[in-house]
Amino acid sequence: MSFKRVVITGMGALTPIGNDVPTYWKNLVAGVSGAAPITRFDAERFRTRFACEVKGLDIQDYIPRQEARKMDPFTQYAVIATDEAMKDAGFDADTLDLDKAGVIWGSGIGGLKTFEDEVLNFSEGGRNPRFNPFFIPKMIADSASGVISIRYGFRGPTFITVSACASATNALIDAYNYIRLGMMNVCISGGSEAAITNAGVGGFNALKALSENNDSPETASRPYDKDRDGFVLGEGGAALILEEYEHAKARGAKIYAEMIGGGMSSDAYHITAPHPEGRGAYMVMKNTLENAGLQPEDIDYINTHGTSTPIGDPQEIKAIEKFFGEHAYKMSISSTKSMTGHLLGGAGAIEAAACIMAIQDQIIPPTINHFTDDPEINPRLNLTFNKAQKRKVDIALSNTFGFGGHNASVIFKRFEE
Repeated sequence: MSFKRVVITGMGALTPIGNDVPTYWKNLVAGVSGAAPITRFDAERFRTRFACEVKGLDIQDYIPRQEARKMDPFTQYAVIATDEAMKDAGFDADTLDLDKAGVIWGSGIGGLKTFEDEVLNFSEGGRNPRFNPFFIPKMIADSASGVISIRYGFRGPTFITVSACASATNALIDAYNYIRLGMMNVCISGGSEAAITNAGVGGFNALKALSENNDSPETASRPYDKDRDGFVLGEGGAALILEEYEHAKARGAKIYAEMIGGGMSSDAYHITAPHPEGRGAYMVMKNTLENAGLQPEDIDYINTHGTSTPIGDPQEIKAIEKFFGEHAYKMSISSTKSMTGHLLGGAGAIEAAACIMAIQDQIIPPTINHFTDDPEINPRLNLTFNKAQKRKVDIALSNTFGFGGHNASVIFKRFEE
């Protein structure tokens, strides 16, 4: 069976360092931190009082008030990113076959703000069952894909993937497979998250997963630094338009890159901790390169999962060194979570966009906030500390790993006819 080629023809992003793709990319390359004190709620009682929030956003500039009231913030973010991506892709609505167009979205948590608000209202209201009629449709994770499908009239496969912090990457893999198997011509795919809430911060604090560097929020996300103490919670999302190549060519579409592979694995080890030897991380990279028909030496850049946790970062590095061998020291590697924080289920989408832009502009975004070398991490690795680096980038790999041991990776390639 011959598989169809899959290309990226549109992108949209809403992130802690930019509310569209050009701004997001400009600030990634410049090494801008999105971390600051939390404004979403009073965080004074929490051990962590900062996060990477989306900034300067008036939802009504993008979505009418009556519509926005029916959406949790994670769905609002999904819609805003998708609108940018669809505009960027430049479809002719009159000729697009809506039966062959779908939406596959990713979110690890979904409508946490809606759930939290409704439960608190129930408790504080004398336990009177006066729930908002939109409580359930706002909260459920698949609301994002459903709302987007309705908004654009896409009648092809539409669903959500949930695999913790690998969710958006799993969504991209599903979209890629549906298109290359001929089941869709076009798919809106990506992921979003809006977990900067009392429950989100409190829950991750209870896990001791978050950085508590309240004195210096902007330097708290420091992947691969000896003094890292946890990840910084982020919010937002990104949308990619995946399209069958011949379909894109026929309409004269702008093509950013080609998606050439995706792979998955499971640690089968622990509900929150990665395998100590990086077994799952090793297997997902192996599976992804095999799926793409590549050799380790074909990879120019890895956007790592790199969350800035004490145990997670070294395990991913071990897996990279084991799988890539000597080529590990010739590649460029960076963690853009040092700037955006960790968008959980939306991380894979904004990081896929970063990989595509690295191919477009031939530049590696940095891993900022590196102050002290970690003796566990080989100094021969080029982790692009503190400053972006120009280099030839033809093929980029993006890694995402989630609680539960879920691992997913995708590969993008410079487009050639």
